[in-house]
Amino acid sequence: MIELTGITWNHTRGYLPMVATAQRWAEIHSEISIAGHKRSLQHFADAPLTDLAARFDLLVIDHPSIGEAAHHELLLPLDQHLSGDFLADQAANSVGGSHASYFYEGQQYALAIDAASPICGYRADLVALEDVQLPATWEDLLALARRGLVTVPAIPIDSLMNLFMLANALDAAPFAEPDEVIAESAGTEALQLLRELVLLTGQGSLERNPIRTWQFLTDSDKVAYCPFAYGYSNYSRPGYAANTLTTGGLVAFNGKPFRSTLGGAGLAISRTCKNPEQALAYAEFVASPRLQYTLYTHSGGQPGHRAAWLDPDLNAATNNFFANTLPTLDAAWVRPRWPGFIAFQDAASKLVHQYLIHGGSESEVLGKMNDALATSRKQYA
Repeated sequence: MIELTGITWNHTRGYLPMVATAQRWAEIHSEISIAGHKRSLQHFADAPLTDLAARFDLLVIDHPSIGEAAHHELLLPLDQHLSGDFLADQAANSVGGSHASYFYEGQQYALAIDAASPICGYRADLVALEDVQLPATWEDLLALARRGLVTVPAIPIDSLMNLFMLANALDAAPFAEPDEVIAESAGTEALQLLRELVLLTGQGSLERNPIRTWQFLTDSDKVAYCPFAYGYSNYSRPGYAANTLTTGGLVAFNGKPFRSTLGGAGLAISRTCKNPEQALAYAEFVASPRLQYTLYTHSGGQPGHRAAWLDPDLNAATNNFFANTLPTLDAAWVRPRWPGFIAFQDAASKLVHQYLIHGGSESEVLGKMNDALATSRKQYA
């Protein structure tokens, strides 16, 4: 009996499609069993892969960890093992930059089995009840937030992602300079804008991640709208939560829609895997177009293959989630992936979060973020 182990994150979207595909793979290949494990969403975002790659064969990972994984030679380069035609199809059918986000220094380290970025979501019933006009601009959003109808995830990691989004909207792309996270003038304005919104969203936003935000929105009888949180199609599926969400794109800022920060998940294989041939075959199975728009998505997954996002049956089953949000994902900004970025991301997230809670000097926050950037780069110099 060949036994493989895998780890993903602890939500229906992350866990159940891996259980379903592993079960089906074992039914087809009776000599193989795949034991699935899960970790928190926070650990998915920031836990080092060194330990996980030593313990598991199949890893569902976030793309900013790719540089560190490559530096430590933790993952199999998939381009050396999977066919060129298969990888070409994955690239051609990527949702936004999902597939390319796992390509680093000439090698493909994961398959984009899941795609996501911050999107907007709202309760159509409460929007109608409160006689709300959906916001089209940042100014509209603030006006709606002043009515107490808006929530937003503002834990540390999401606050940093939203800061990146605001910096891009101010035409100050993050990391444009090697020693600066965001140019000071734009960074100051972006921090002030983000804090203004968060303070209007009421108690709890600073403690809620996207999962808890979507759950709060589906359970609420007052809060009707979330302007940006990493999308979960599950909450747009009838029967999954108390109320079904409607989703869409992001509001405009200075005349242009926001570009959110790409998320999603990739399936990678540890170099310590004792049965790489079987692990590679399973990974190709999970990422294949047929599985992506059938078993993977039907089991609660959020596919990475573009054909699934365009599928009319899947859109009918998810209140048009995929069609409504695809343009936002296609436009999403991709974070850097150098070795040490995860440590920077963790440090910078905490700095932004503390600023949102306590206020203070924006210049000091940006300076400390630049210090964290320098430290992360020196670690692997």
